[in-house]
Amino acid sequence: MSAVPAPTNRHKPQAAEYRYVRDTAQFQELRTKFRSFTIPMTVAGLVWYIAFVLFATFAPELVAMPVMGNINLGIVLGILQFVTTFAITWIYISFANKKLEPMQAAIRDAMENGDIAQQLAKEGK
Repeated sequence: MSAVPAPTNRHKPQAAEYRYVRDTAQFQELRTKFRSFTIPMTVAGLVWYIAFVLFATFAPELVAMPVMGNINLGIVLGILQFVTTFAITWIYISFANKKLEPMQAAIRDAMENGDIAQQLAKEGK
């Protein structure tokens, strides 16, 4: 269990509120920003990984080429796989903290403080 107590003064959103938020321009913008970053980065990471596997499978002479001492191109490319994975993660965290988290927090606060529920009540939904 968590050592941090849950806030007691927060509104618990209902299903209708989630549906309402899903259709707002603010949420659509959040989704668009998220997808515009994650889809290209995912594709780039997968292409890089598949290229590495294809080189190792179909060009063993190339990846066996010595680079320095007992270190060959395959080892260098394998290490670069790890480096790029960590780099992509770091870039995503930075992007999410700067661009996504403020938008998410605003939506979450509007739902948890009851603003969305009040707006739905005004609209009679």
